Amino acid sequence: MSDEDIRRVLGLLHQDTALRAFAALVLGRPPEAGEDVLERLERGGLAVRREDGSWAARPERFRELLKAAAPPPRALTQEERILQAFLVDGRLKEIPTKHEKRLVVLHHIARLFEPGVRYSEKDVNVVLRAFHHDFSALRRYLVEADLLSREANVYWRSGGQVDL
Repeated sequence: MSDEDIRRVLGLLHQDTALRAFAALVLGRPPEAGEDVLERLERGGLAVRREDGSWAARPERFRELLKAAAPPPRALTQEERILQAFLVDGRLKEIPTKHEKRLVVLHHIARLFEPGVRYSEKDVNVVLRAFHHDFSALRRYLVEADLLSREANVYWRSGGQVDL
């Protein structure tokens, strides 16, 4: 399907008689339009003539056009696949045991902390509790991975990528 197919359907629905005929078919009523209007709807894929000569709407044509016009799905990066595997509705199902996967998750979490901002341990715990009940393990892993630094119960972002 092409842009021309989409323009054809939109053009048909812009015509008052074709729009009323299509609406009647969708509602299961006999259209008041002439045969030429119904044949134009058929060429646009919005109507089909049954074996008994009656007409039926094809509202699935809109789904077909949308599917054809949609860009192909983008392949997920390795990082996105790992995050998708461990995060459900923004929460960690579990803390990854494999170091490489844990680092991906920790880098994701570290992005929530602004570089240059000092956080109390309580504030860090609030952020981490939103991800997992074992927030102290997450805090420890972030410090061990040099993503957060700590001094006198004050934390700050010390590593990882910075979103611009």
